[in-house]
Amino acid sequence: MVERIDTNQLTLILKAASDPTRRDILTHLAQEGPTRVTEIAARFDMSLNAVSKHIMVLERAGLVSRKTQWREHLIEVQMAPLAEVDRWFAQLRSIWDLRLEALAAHFAKDMTDD
Repeated sequence: MVERIDTNQLTLILKAASDPTRRDILTHLAQEGPTRVTEIAARFDMSLNAVSKHIMVLERAGLVSRKTQWREHLIEVQMAPLAEVDRWFAQLRSIWDLRLEALAAHFAKDMTDD
C-alpha cells in the first residue's frame, strides 16, 4: 500500500533544503542545538537580514522553530518534517525495486527460453 504524502509540504521542504546556506544552517543547528539568530548570521558573509530570510524559509517548511526570549530569537532544528522526505524516497525505492525485479524476471525468462 502506498502511503499518501503531502506534496505541498514535501515541496516546501525540498525547496528549503535546496539552498547550500540553508543546509549549512540546518547542519549547524543539528550539531550545536538551539542558536541565536545573530550567532547563525556571524557564520556567513552576508547581512543579518539575508540570514533572517533564509531562516524564514526554513520556518515555513517546518524545518526550524523560533523561540523568543526577551529580545533574543533562538532557532532550533525540527527533524520530524524530514520523515516526509524519507517516506517519499522509500516509495521511490519500492517502485524501482519492483521494476528491477520485473526486469530480472524478464532476463531470467529469456535465458531459459534459449
